[in-house]
Amino acid sequence: MSADVAGAPKPLQPAVSPQAPEPPQVAEFPQAPKSLQGPKSPQAAQSAEALDALNRELPGRVVTDPAVLELLRVDRSGVVADGLPLALVEAESVADVQAVCRIASAFGVPVVTRGAGTGLAGGGAGGAGEIVLSTLRMNRILEVSAANQLAVVQPGILNGALNEELEGHGFWWAPDPASKHISTVGGNIATNAGGLLCAKYGVTREAVLGLKVVLIDGSLIDVGHRTVKGVTGLDLCALMVGSEGTLGVIVECTLKLRPLVPGVVPTIGAYFADVGSAARASAAVTASGIQPAIMELMDAGVLRAVSAYTGVDLASHGDSYLLIQTDGANAVAEAEGIVDVLRANGGTVGMTTDPQSALTLVDVRRQAYAAKEALGKVLVEDVSVPRDKLPAMFAKIDEVAARTGTTIVTVAHAGDGNLHPTFIYDRAEPVVPQAVWDAADELFTYAISIGGTLTGEHGVGLLKRQWLGEELGERQYELQRGIKRLFDPQGLLNPGKVFAK
Repeated sequence: MSADVAGAPKPLQPAVSPQAPEPPQVAEFPQAPKSLQGPKSPQAAQSAEALDALNRELPGRVVTDPAVLELLRVDRSGVVADGLPLALVEAESVADVQAVCRIASAFGVPVVTRGAGTGLAGGGAGGAGEIVLSTLRMNRILEVSAANQLAVVQPGILNGALNEELEGHGFWWAPDPASKHISTVGGNIATNAGGLLCAKYGVTREAVLGLKVVLIDGSLIDVGHRTVKGVTGLDLCALMVGSEGTLGVIVECTLKLRPLVPGVVPTIGAYFADVGSAARASAAVTASGIQPAIMELMDAGVLRAVSAYTGVDLASHGDSYLLIQTDGANAVAEAEGIVDVLRANGGTVGMTTDPQSALTLVDVRRQAYAAKEALGKVLVEDVSVPRDKLPAMFAKIDEVAARTGTTIVTVAHAGDGNLHPTFIYDRAEPVVPQAVWDAADELFTYAISIGGTLTGEHGVGLLKRQWLGEELGERQYELQRGIKRLFDPQGLLNPGKVFAK
Protein backbone atom coordinates (compact mmCIF):
# COMPACT_ATOMS: atom_id res chain seq x y z
CA MET A 1 0.00 0.00 0.00
CA SER A 2 1.25 3.48 -0.71
CA ALA A 3 2.63 5.33 2.29
CA ASP A 4 -0.06 8.00 2.22
CA VAL A 5 -2.88 5.69 3.35
CA ALA A 6 -3.82 6.71 6.87
CA GLY A 7 -1.95 4.60 9.39
CA ALA A 8 -1.09 1.82 6.96
CA PRO A 9 1.57 -0.58 8.24
CA LYS A 10 4.70 -1.11 6.09
CA PRO A 11 4.33 -3.57 4.53
CA LEU A 12 0.77 -4.77 4.88
CA GLN A 13 0.45 -8.47 5.55
CA PRO A 14 -1.73 -10.37 3.09
CA ALA A 15 -5.39 -10.50 4.01
CA VAL A 16 -6.63 -13.76 5.41
CA SER A 17 -8.68 -15.53 2.77
CA PRO A 18 -12.34 -15.89 3.75
CA GLN A 19 -13.16 -19.49 4.55
CA ALA A 20 -16.48 -21.24 4.93
CA PRO A 21 -17.15 -21.63 8.64
CA GLU A 22 -16.83 -25.03 10.23
CA PRO A 23 -20.21 -26.62 11.00
CA PRO A 24 -21.06 -25.36 14.48
CA GLN A 25 -21.61 -27.76 17.33
CA VAL A 26 -25.10 -27.20 18.66
CA ALA A 27 -23.99 -27.28 22.27
CA GLU A 28 -21.82 -24.20 21.67
CA PHE A 29 -24.68 -22.07 20.42
CA PRO A 30 -27.10 -20.12 22.60
CA GLN A 31 -30.72 -21.12 22.83
CA ALA A 32 -33.19 -18.42 21.86
CA PRO A 33 -35.74 -17.39 24.49
CA LYS A 34 -38.92 -19.46 24.42
CA SER A 35 -40.73 -16.53 22.80
CA LEU A 36 -38.43 -16.93 19.78
CA GLN A 37 -38.73 -20.69 19.36
CA GLY A 38 -40.75 -22.23 16.56
CA PRO A 39 -44.01 -24.20 16.66
CA LYS A 40 -44.41 -27.78 17.80
CA SER A 41 -43.82 -30.70 15.44
CA PRO A 42 -46.63 -32.42 13.50
CA GLN A 43 -48.19 -35.71 14.58
CA ALA A 44 -45.75 -38.63 14.63
CA ALA A 45 -47.91 -40.73 12.28
CA GLN A 46 -48.03 -37.94 9.69
CA SER A 47 -44.27 -37.49 9.95
CA ALA A 48 -43.63 -41.20 9.41
CA GLU A 49 -45.91 -41.29 6.36
CA ALA A 50 -44.27 -38.18 4.94
CA LEU A 51 -40.82 -39.68 5.43
CA ASP A 52 -41.87 -42.88 3.65
CA ALA A 53 -43.20 -40.82 0.75
CA LEU A 54 -39.99 -38.78 0.54
CA ASN A 55 -37.86 -41.92 0.39
CA ARG A 56 -40.08 -43.41 -2.33
CA GLU A 57 -40.06 -40.33 -4.56
CA LEU A 58 -36.52 -39.10 -3.84
CA PRO A 59 -34.36 -42.15 -3.23
CA GLY A 60 -30.81 -41.30 -2.21
CA ARG A 61 -31.61 -37.66 -1.49
CA VAL A 62 -33.18 -38.04 1.96
CA VAL A 63 -30.88 -37.90 5.00
CA THR A 64 -32.03 -38.90 8.50
CA ASP A 65 -28.68 -39.28 10.27
CA PRO A 66 -29.21 -37.63 13.70
CA ALA A 67 -25.69 -36.15 13.66
CA VAL A 68 -26.45 -34.35 10.40
CA LEU A 69 -29.87 -33.23 11.60
CA GLU A 70 -28.32 -31.76 14.77
CA LEU A 71 -26.23 -29.41 12.64
CA LEU A 72 -29.34 -28.20 10.82
CA ARG A 73 -30.87 -26.86 14.03
CA VAL A 74 -28.62 -23.79 13.78
CA ASP A 75 -27.46 -21.15 11.36
CA ARG A 76 -24.83 -18.49 12.09
CA SER A 77 -27.21 -16.43 14.26
CA GLY A 78 -26.72 -18.52 17.37
CA VAL A 79 -30.40 -19.49 17.51
CA VAL A 80 -30.97 -23.21 18.16
CA ALA A 81 -34.29 -24.58 16.89
CA ASP A 82 -36.42 -26.64 19.26
CA GLY A 83 -35.87 -30.34 18.50
CA LEU A 84 -34.51 -32.43 15.63
CA PRO A 85 -35.77 -31.98 12.07
CA LEU A 86 -37.54 -34.94 10.49
CA ALA A 87 -35.14 -35.18 7.55
CA LEU A 88 -32.81 -33.33 5.22
CA VAL A 89 -33.71 -33.48 1.53
CA GLU A 90 -30.91 -32.55 -0.85
CA ALA A 91 -32.78 -31.32 -3.89
CA GLU A 92 -31.08 -31.50 -7.28
CA SER A 93 -33.86 -30.21 -9.52
CA VAL A 94 -37.07 -28.21 -9.61
CA ALA A 95 -38.95 -31.52 -9.74
CA ASP A 96 -37.32 -32.56 -6.46
CA VAL A 97 -38.48 -29.36 -4.77
CA GLN A 98 -41.99 -29.83 -6.16
CA ALA A 99 -42.10 -33.38 -4.79
CA VAL A 100 -41.05 -32.22 -1.33
CA CYS A 101 -43.68 -29.51 -1.26
CA ARG A 102 -46.45 -31.83 -2.49
CA ILE A 103 -45.60 -34.39 0.18
CA ALA A 104 -45.32 -31.78 2.91
CA SER A 105 -48.68 -30.33 1.93
CA ALA A 106 -50.37 -33.74 1.80
CA PHE A 107 -49.19 -34.77 5.27
CA GLY A 108 -49.12 -31.37 6.97
CA VAL A 109 -45.37 -31.42 7.62
CA PRO A 110 -43.44 -28.10 7.77
CA VAL A 111 -40.65 -27.26 5.31
CA VAL A 112 -37.62 -25.07 5.99
CA THR A 113 -35.63 -24.11 2.91
CA ARG A 114 -31.90 -23.88 3.56
CA GLY A 115 -28.92 -22.79 1.51
CA ALA A 116 -25.43 -22.53 2.99
CA GLY A 117 -26.70 -21.97 6.53
CA THR A 118 -24.89 -18.63 6.88
CA GLY A 119 -27.98 -16.63 7.89
CA LEU A 120 -27.86 -14.43 10.97
CA ALA A 121 -31.51 -14.41 12.05
CA GLY A 122 -32.37 -18.08 12.55
CA GLY A 123 -34.35 -18.24 9.32
CA GLY A 124 -32.64 -21.40 8.10
CA ALA A 125 -32.72 -23.33 11.36
CA GLY A 126 -34.69 -26.58 11.10
CA GLY A 127 -36.86 -27.48 14.10
CA ALA A 128 -38.69 -30.45 15.51
CA GLY A 129 -40.36 -32.63 12.86
CA GLU A 130 -39.58 -30.25 9.99
CA ILE A 131 -38.26 -31.17 6.56
CA VAL A 132 -35.09 -29.20 5.83
CA LEU A 133 -35.03 -28.68 2.07
CA SER A 134 -31.49 -27.93 0.89
CA THR A 135 -30.96 -26.22 -2.47
CA LEU A 136 -27.15 -26.31 -2.28
CA ARG A 137 -26.89 -28.91 -5.05
CA MET A 138 -28.91 -26.66 -7.37
CA ASN A 139 -25.88 -24.51 -8.14
CA ARG A 140 -25.62 -24.11 -11.91
CA ILE A 141 -25.48 -21.04 -14.12
CA LEU A 142 -28.15 -21.69 -16.74
CA GLU A 143 -27.63 -18.66 -18.97
CA VAL A 144 -25.58 -15.50 -19.33
CA SER A 145 -27.01 -13.02 -21.83
CA ALA A 146 -24.75 -10.11 -22.74
CA ALA A 147 -27.41 -8.64 -25.01
CA ASN A 148 -29.90 -8.46 -22.15
CA GLN A 149 -27.35 -7.97 -19.36
CA LEU A 150 -28.83 -10.80 -17.30
CA ALA A 151 -27.98 -14.21 -15.95
CA VAL A 152 -30.25 -17.11 -15.05
CA VAL A 153 -28.94 -19.20 -12.17
CA GLN A 154 -30.04 -21.81 -9.68
CA PRO A 155 -30.35 -20.70 -6.05
CA GLY A 156 -27.52 -22.81 -4.60
CA ILE A 157 -24.67 -21.07 -6.41
CA LEU A 158 -22.40 -19.04 -4.13
CA ASN A 159 -22.38 -15.29 -4.66
CA GLY A 160 -18.61 -15.14 -5.02
CA ALA A 161 -18.48 -18.10 -7.39
CA LEU A 162 -21.10 -16.48 -9.60
CA ASN A 163 -19.11 -13.27 -9.89
CA GLU A 164 -15.92 -15.15 -10.64
CA GLU A 165 -17.69 -16.75 -13.60
CA LEU A 166 -19.36 -13.52 -14.71
CA GLU A 167 -16.03 -11.68 -14.78
CA GLY A 168 -15.05 -13.69 -17.84
CA HIS A 169 -18.15 -12.36 -19.58
CA GLY A 170 -17.37 -8.74 -18.65
CA PHE A 171 -20.17 -8.48 -16.06
CA TRP A 172 -20.83 -8.68 -12.32
CA TRP A 173 -23.80 -9.06 -9.99
CA ALA A 174 -23.89 -6.13 -7.61
CA PRO A 175 -25.12 -7.60 -4.25
CA ASP A 176 -21.96 -7.85 -2.19
CA PRO A 177 -22.50 -9.20 1.34
CA ALA A 178 -19.39 -9.68 3.47
CA SER A 179 -20.22 -13.40 3.36
CA LYS A 180 -20.26 -13.55 -0.44
CA HIS A 181 -17.68 -16.34 -0.60
CA ILE A 182 -19.84 -18.63 1.58
CA SER A 183 -23.45 -17.45 1.05
CA THR A 184 -25.75 -18.50 -1.78
CA VAL A 185 -27.59 -16.34 -4.27
CA GLY A 186 -30.85 -17.94 -3.13
CA GLY A 187 -30.09 -16.99 0.45
CA ASN A 188 -29.16 -13.46 -0.61
CA ILE A 189 -32.53 -13.17 -2.33
CA ALA A 190 -34.50 -14.75 0.52
CA THR A 191 -33.16 -12.14 2.95
CA ASN A 192 -32.81 -9.24 0.49
CA ALA A 193 -29.15 -9.17 1.47
CA GLY A 194 -27.12 -5.99 1.38
CA GLY A 195 -23.41 -5.67 1.88
CA LEU A 196 -20.64 -3.22 1.21
CA LEU A 197 -21.85 -1.74 -2.08
CA CYS A 198 -25.47 -0.93 -1.26
CA ALA A 199 -25.09 2.84 -1.03
CA LYS A 200 -24.28 3.04 -4.74
CA TYR A 201 -25.64 -0.17 -6.23
CA GLY A 202 -28.62 -1.03 -4.04
CA VAL A 203 -29.70 -4.14 -2.16
CA THR A 204 -30.50 -7.50 -3.71
CA ARG A 205 -34.05 -6.52 -4.71
CA GLU A 206 -32.64 -4.00 -7.21
CA ALA A 207 -30.62 -6.77 -8.89
CA VAL A 208 -33.36 -9.39 -9.38
CA LEU A 209 -35.50 -9.37 -12.54
CA GLY A 210 -37.46 -12.58 -12.11
CA LEU A 211 -37.85 -15.76 -10.09
CA LYS A 212 -39.28 -19.23 -10.44
CA VAL A 213 -40.90 -20.25 -7.17
CA VAL A 214 -42.41 -23.55 -6.02
CA LEU A 215 -45.46 -23.06 -3.81
CA ILE A 216 -46.36 -25.35 -0.93
CA ASP A 217 -48.79 -27.37 -3.08
CA GLY A 218 -45.96 -28.15 -5.51
CA SER A 219 -47.08 -25.78 -8.26
CA LEU A 220 -44.49 -23.63 -10.03
CA ILE A 221 -44.96 -19.92 -10.68
CA ASP A 222 -42.81 -17.57 -12.73
CA VAL A 223 -42.75 -14.01 -11.35
CA GLY A 224 -41.03 -10.90 -12.67
CA HIS A 225 -39.68 -10.36 -16.18
CA ARG A 226 -36.63 -10.71 -18.41
CA THR A 227 -37.37 -7.23 -19.69
CA VAL A 228 -36.05 -3.99 -18.22
CA LYS A 229 -39.61 -2.72 -17.81
CA GLY A 230 -42.68 -4.65 -16.72
CA VAL A 231 -45.73 -3.54 -14.73
CA THR A 232 -48.15 -6.39 -15.37
CA GLY A 233 -50.20 -6.81 -12.23
CA LEU A 234 -48.74 -6.76 -8.74
CA ASP A 235 -44.99 -7.17 -8.35
CA LEU A 236 -44.82 -10.66 -6.86
CA CYS A 237 -41.13 -10.90 -7.67
CA ALA A 238 -40.36 -8.03 -5.31
CA LEU A 239 -42.65 -9.64 -2.73
CA MET A 240 -40.66 -12.88 -2.86
CA VAL A 241 -37.35 -11.08 -2.38
CA GLY A 242 -36.82 -10.86 1.37
CA SER A 243 -39.69 -13.23 2.21
CA GLU A 244 -37.31 -15.59 4.07
CA GLY A 245 -38.80 -18.81 2.72
CA THR A 246 -42.26 -18.11 4.13
CA LEU A 247 -44.12 -17.81 0.81
CA GLY A 248 -42.44 -20.31 -1.50
CA VAL A 249 -39.18 -21.99 -2.48
CA ILE A 250 -37.00 -20.10 -4.95
CA VAL A 251 -35.71 -22.52 -7.60
CA GLU A 252 -34.46 -20.23 -10.38
CA CYS A 253 -33.23 -16.64 -10.42
CA THR A 254 -33.05 -14.18 -13.31
CA LEU A 255 -30.51 -11.57 -12.26
CA LYS A 256 -29.76 -8.08 -13.47
CA LEU A 257 -26.08 -7.76 -14.35
CA ARG A 258 -23.82 -4.73 -14.63
CA PRO A 259 -20.82 -4.29 -16.91
CA LEU A 260 -17.52 -4.44 -15.06
CA VAL A 261 -16.50 -0.97 -13.89
CA PRO A 262 -13.30 0.10 -15.68
CA GLY A 263 -10.52 2.29 -14.34
CA VAL A 264 -8.82 2.76 -11.00
CA VAL A 265 -10.63 2.31 -7.71
CA PRO A 266 -9.26 4.81 -5.18
CA THR A 267 -9.32 3.55 -1.60
CA ILE A 268 -9.42 5.93 1.34
CA GLY A 269 -8.56 5.17 4.95
CA ALA A 270 -9.50 7.73 7.59
CA TYR A 271 -8.96 7.56 11.36
CA PHE A 272 -10.94 9.53 13.91
CA ALA A 273 -10.60 10.14 17.62
CA ASP A 274 -13.95 8.52 18.40
CA VAL A 275 -16.77 6.71 16.64
CA GLY A 276 -19.13 9.69 16.87
CA SER A 277 -16.69 11.81 14.86
CA ALA A 278 -16.39 9.11 12.22
CA ALA A 279 -20.17 8.81 12.02
CA ARG A 280 -20.56 12.57 11.58
CA ALA A 281 -17.89 12.53 8.88
CA SER A 282 -19.67 9.74 7.00
CA ALA A 283 -22.92 11.70 7.17
CA ALA A 284 -21.05 14.72 5.82
CA VAL A 285 -19.80 12.67 2.86
CA THR A 286 -23.38 11.67 2.06
CA ALA A 287 -24.57 15.27 2.39
CA SER A 288 -21.83 16.44 0.01
CA GLY A 289 -23.55 14.62 -2.85
CA ILE A 290 -20.49 12.50 -3.69
CA GLN A 291 -21.46 8.85 -4.12
CA PRO A 292 -18.89 6.37 -2.79
CA ALA A 293 -19.14 2.73 -3.83
CA ILE A 294 -18.08 1.56 -0.36
CA MET A 295 -18.17 3.47 2.94
CA GLU A 296 -17.61 1.24 5.96
CA LEU A 297 -17.17 2.34 9.57
CA MET A 298 -15.44 0.30 12.29
CA ASP A 299 -15.37 1.27 15.96
CA ALA A 300 -12.44 0.74 18.32
CA GLY A 301 -13.55 -2.73 19.37
CA VAL A 302 -13.83 -3.96 15.79
CA LEU A 303 -10.48 -2.37 14.87
CA ARG A 304 -8.76 -4.26 17.67
CA ALA A 305 -10.50 -7.50 16.70
CA VAL A 306 -9.70 -7.39 12.98
CA SER A 307 -6.13 -6.30 13.63
CA ALA A 308 -5.57 -9.28 15.92
CA TYR A 309 -7.37 -11.69 13.59
CA THR A 310 -5.76 -10.67 10.28
CA GLY A 311 -2.39 -9.29 11.36
CA VAL A 312 -3.14 -6.03 9.53
CA ASP A 313 -2.68 -3.21 12.02
CA LEU A 314 -5.66 -0.88 11.94
CA ALA A 315 -5.96 -0.43 15.69
CA SER A 316 -2.95 1.67 16.65
CA HIS A 317 -3.78 4.86 14.77
CA GLY A 318 -7.20 5.90 16.06
CA ASP A 319 -10.37 4.78 17.81
CA SER A 320 -12.54 4.56 14.70
CA TYR A 321 -11.95 4.07 11.01
CA LEU A 322 -13.71 4.80 7.75
CA LEU A 323 -12.90 2.71 4.69
CA ILE A 324 -14.14 4.34 1.49
CA GLN A 325 -13.87 3.45 -2.18
CA THR A 326 -15.04 5.26 -5.30
CA ASP A 327 -15.36 3.82 -8.78
CA GLY A 328 -16.31 4.83 -12.29
CA ALA A 329 -15.19 7.52 -14.70
CA ASN A 330 -14.86 10.24 -12.05
CA ALA A 331 -13.51 8.01 -9.29
CA VAL A 332 -10.29 9.93 -8.60
CA ALA A 333 -11.94 13.36 -8.53
CA GLU A 334 -14.71 11.99 -6.27
CA ALA A 335 -12.17 10.44 -3.94
CA GLU A 336 -10.26 13.69 -3.68
CA GLY A 337 -13.50 15.47 -2.81
CA ILE A 338 -14.22 12.90 -0.11
CA VAL A 339 -10.73 13.33 1.34
CA ASP A 340 -11.42 17.06 1.70
CA VAL A 341 -14.71 16.37 3.49
CA LEU A 342 -13.11 13.90 5.87
CA ARG A 343 -10.23 16.22 6.76
CA ALA A 344 -12.67 19.05 7.34
CA ASN A 345 -14.42 16.76 9.82
CA GLY A 346 -11.30 15.90 11.81
CA GLY A 347 -10.07 12.78 10.04
CA THR A 348 -6.47 11.68 9.52
CA VAL A 349 -6.80 10.63 5.91
CA GLY A 350 -4.82 8.83 3.24
CA MET A 351 -5.60 7.42 -0.19
CA THR A 352 -4.18 4.78 -2.49
CA THR A 353 -4.94 3.59 -6.02
CA ASP A 354 -2.91 0.39 -5.67
CA PRO A 355 -5.27 -2.55 -6.39
CA GLN A 356 -3.59 -5.03 -4.05
CA SER A 357 -3.57 -2.62 -1.13
CA ALA A 358 -7.23 -1.88 -1.72
CA LEU A 359 -8.08 -5.58 -1.90
CA THR A 360 -6.26 -6.19 1.38
CA LEU A 361 -8.18 -3.50 3.25
CA VAL A 362 -11.56 -4.59 1.89
CA ASP A 363 -10.78 -8.23 2.74
CA VAL A 364 -9.91 -7.18 6.28
CA ARG A 365 -13.30 -5.49 6.56
CA ARG A 366 -15.03 -8.61 5.23
CA GLN A 367 -13.51 -10.62 8.04
CA ALA A 368 -15.00 -8.48 10.81
CA TYR A 369 -17.57 -11.15 11.67
CA ALA A 370 -14.98 -13.90 12.07
CA ALA A 371 -12.77 -11.53 14.04
CA LYS A 372 -15.62 -10.76 16.44
CA GLU A 373 -16.33 -14.48 16.87
CA ALA A 374 -12.75 -14.91 18.03
CA LEU A 375 -13.54 -12.69 21.03
CA GLY A 376 -16.27 -14.93 22.48
CA LYS A 377 -19.84 -15.92 21.75
CA VAL A 378 -21.64 -13.31 19.66
CA LEU A 379 -25.11 -11.99 19.05
CA VAL A 380 -24.85 -10.03 15.81
CA GLU A 381 -27.51 -7.38 15.36
CA ASP A 382 -28.61 -5.50 12.28
CA VAL A 383 -30.42 -2.18 12.53
CA SER A 384 -30.67 0.51 9.88
CA VAL A 385 -31.29 4.20 10.46
CA PRO A 386 -31.51 7.29 8.24
CA ARG A 387 -27.94 8.22 7.40
CA ASP A 388 -28.08 11.52 9.23
CA LYS A 389 -29.02 9.58 12.39
CA LEU A 390 -25.83 7.47 12.40
CA PRO A 391 -24.14 9.63 15.07
CA ALA A 392 -27.20 9.36 17.32
CA MET A 393 -27.35 5.58 16.89
CA PHE A 394 -23.67 5.16 17.73
CA ALA A 395 -24.14 7.37 20.79
CA LYS A 396 -27.03 5.17 21.91
CA ILE A 397 -24.96 2.02 21.45
CA ASP A 398 -22.18 3.47 23.63
CA GLU A 399 -24.66 4.63 26.27
CA VAL A 400 -26.44 1.26 26.48
CA ALA A 401 -23.15 -0.65 26.64
CA ALA A 402 -21.82 1.54 29.46
CA ARG A 403 -25.03 1.49 31.49
CA THR A 404 -25.77 -2.24 31.15
CA GLY A 405 -22.19 -3.50 31.37
CA THR A 406 -22.53 -5.38 28.08
CA THR A 407 -19.73 -5.55 25.53
CA ILE A 408 -20.84 -4.18 22.15
CA VAL A 409 -18.56 -3.72 19.15
CA THR A 410 -19.97 -2.21 15.99
CA VAL A 411 -19.25 -2.19 12.28
CA ALA A 412 -21.51 -0.23 9.95
CA HIS A 413 -22.26 0.11 6.27
CA ALA A 414 -22.08 3.85 6.82
CA GLY A 415 -22.95 4.62 3.22
CA ASP A 416 -26.49 3.31 3.71
CA GLY A 417 -27.04 3.64 7.48
CA ASN A 418 -26.90 -0.08 8.31
CA LEU A 419 -25.20 -0.90 11.63
CA HIS A 420 -24.18 -4.26 13.08
CA PRO A 421 -23.83 -3.81 16.85
CA THR A 422 -22.46 -7.13 18.06
CA PHE A 423 -22.78 -8.33 21.64
CA ILE A 424 -19.80 -10.33 22.91
CA TYR A 425 -20.35 -12.59 25.91
CA ASP A 426 -18.64 -15.42 27.74
CA ARG A 427 -18.23 -18.72 25.93
CA ALA A 428 -19.21 -20.50 29.12
CA GLU A 429 -22.74 -19.09 28.90
CA PRO A 430 -25.09 -21.80 27.58
CA VAL A 431 -27.59 -19.21 26.29
CA VAL A 432 -27.61 -15.53 25.45
CA PRO A 433 -27.66 -13.73 28.82
CA GLN A 434 -30.84 -11.83 29.60
CA ALA A 435 -28.83 -8.63 30.00
CA VAL A 436 -27.81 -8.93 26.34
CA TRP A 437 -31.41 -9.42 25.18
CA ASP A 438 -32.48 -6.42 27.29
CA ALA A 439 -29.76 -4.24 25.79
CA ALA A 440 -30.65 -5.42 22.28
CA ASP A 441 -34.28 -4.57 22.95
CA GLU A 442 -33.27 -1.01 23.81
CA LEU A 443 -31.31 -0.66 20.58
CA PHE A 444 -34.16 -2.05 18.46
CA THR A 445 -36.68 0.28 20.06
CA TYR A 446 -34.42 3.29 19.69
CA ALA A 447 -33.65 2.57 16.03
CA ILE A 448 -37.37 2.42 15.26
CA SER A 449 -38.01 5.63 17.21
CA ILE A 450 -35.59 7.63 15.05
CA GLY A 451 -37.08 6.41 11.78
CA GLY A 452 -35.04 3.25 11.40
CA THR A 453 -35.77 -0.44 11.07
CA LEU A 454 -35.13 -3.67 12.96
CA THR A 455 -33.15 -5.25 10.16
CA GLY A 456 -31.42 -3.89 7.09
CA GLU A 457 -30.23 -7.14 5.56
CA HIS A 458 -30.21 -10.16 7.89
CA GLY A 459 -33.98 -10.62 8.01
CA VAL A 460 -36.39 -11.24 10.87
CA GLY A 461 -36.24 -15.04 11.11
CA LEU A 462 -36.71 -16.29 14.65
CA LEU A 463 -34.44 -13.71 16.19
CA LYS A 464 -36.54 -10.57 15.74
CA ARG A 465 -40.10 -11.70 15.20
CA GLN A 466 -41.23 -10.54 18.66
CA TRP A 467 -40.33 -6.94 17.73
CA LEU A 468 -41.86 -6.99 14.24
CA GLY A 469 -45.27 -5.70 15.27
CA GLU A 470 -43.68 -2.75 17.03
CA GLU A 471 -42.23 -1.54 13.75
CA LEU A 472 -45.08 -2.45 11.39
CA GLY A 473 -48.05 -1.48 13.53
CA GLU A 474 -51.11 -3.65 14.09
CA ARG A 475 -52.84 -3.09 10.76
CA GLN A 476 -49.82 -3.68 8.55
CA TYR A 477 -48.78 -6.68 10.63
CA GLU A 478 -52.15 -8.34 10.04
CA LEU A 479 -52.05 -7.51 6.33
CA GLN A 480 -48.68 -9.21 6.02
CA ARG A 481 -49.88 -12.25 7.94
CA GLY A 482 -52.84 -12.40 5.55
CA ILE A 483 -50.48 -12.51 2.57
CA LYS A 484 -48.60 -15.35 4.24
CA ARG A 485 -51.87 -17.29 4.73
CA LEU A 486 -52.83 -16.76 1.08
CA PHE A 487 -49.61 -18.36 -0.16
CA ASP A 488 -49.38 -20.94 2.62
CA PRO A 489 -52.83 -21.77 4.06
CA GLN A 490 -51.56 -24.54 6.35
CA GLY A 491 -48.65 -22.49 7.65
CA LEU A 492 -46.07 -25.07 6.57
CA LEU A 493 -43.40 -22.89 4.94
CA ASN A 494 -40.76 -21.90 7.48
CA PRO A 495 -43.35 -21.83 10.27
CA GLY A 496 -42.70 -19.57 13.21
CA LYS A 497 -40.17 -17.52 11.24
CA VAL A 498 -40.85 -13.80 10.71
CA PHE A 499 -44.41 -14.11 12.10
CA ALA A 500 -45.46 -15.86 15.28
CA LYS A 501 -47.63 -18.84 14.33
